[in-house]
Amino acid sequence: MLSRRNIRIKVMHLLYSKRQDEALGYNDMKKRYSQSIEKSYDLYLFSILQLMKTARFSLVDASKRSAKHLPSEADKNFTPKLFENGLMAQLSENDSFSKLLKKRKIEPQIDNDMSRLFYTEFSKTEEYQNYINNETGTADHRAILLDLFRFCLANETYDDYIDDKFDNWIHDKSLIVGSVKKTLKALPEIDTDFYKEYYPTDETTKDFGEELLHKSNFFDKELLSIIEPALKNWESDRVAIIDLILLKLALCEMLYFPTIPTKVTINEFVDISKIYSTPKSKDFINGILDRLMKKLISEGKISKEGRGLIE
Repeated sequence: MLSRRNIRIKVMHLLYSKRQDEALGYNDMKKRYSQSIEKSYDLYLFSILQLMKTARFSLVDASKRSAKHLPSEADKNFTPKLFENGLMAQLSENDSFSKLLKKRKIEPQIDNDMSRLFYTEFSKTEEYQNYINNETGTADHRAILLDLFRFCLANETYDDYIDDKFDNWIHDKSLIVGSVKKTLKALPEIDTDFYKEYYPTDETTKDFGEELLHKSNFFDKELLSIIEPALKNWESDRVAIIDLILLKLALCEMLYFPTIPTKVTINEFVDISKIYSTPKSKDFINGILDRLMKKLISEGKISKEGRGLIE
């Protein structure tokens, strides 16, 4: 589920934390890194369960309508099919998924009042009204669940709600959104253990992420000594902290990760700088990294496996 970009950002934050707290040791950083990986997966599980809990309030809606002394025709014709459909059953009746949610303590984090609010607001939409007032099939059930998820994402209250529970929401949001949509679009053709597909792989989190954290921390002084001459009229202590961290991480990749093309590394860290640093940082980082790449290639210090990976 996690991409290398997500991993780069997690490592960047850890190195920034170390700059803010010199007492933060490598073992502590590694522990925090592992926790951040698990938190990303929990956020995916939480997002799926939150959608289920929101849809479940259609049962409460149906109960209230049927209990009215003088129900309208709309009340009489209402069915809680937002929750009672084959696609939702694929999730709600999945024992192994339920056990995982319990094991990782996801359900206690759900706020029922917020779930009720999201359902109530969504029930007013044209999409939902069309859904409950017309004959529907599998494609319609899938479409309405996607509509519900998009509605929540567009809701500022939902955004704040998730952000309050998961401090990684702002960093992992696009990844989680893509994963949840992929899950919904695959319904009902999903395996019982569909959730395993979204657990971060060792290749990304350990072979790449842990190594990037280790090498960037272990070779910190060496990396800085290579970067400083390329800064020309800039002293390293005048460079924005995030920019210097991004330069070190990019240089670390170029030197110690032989299967990652140098251009990919540069493009990735330039893109990250657009999000997490100043407006001028992207040009500054691109210029420094391009200069370093050419110098190190000419000195034979960058070695890549496979053709076309250096340039």
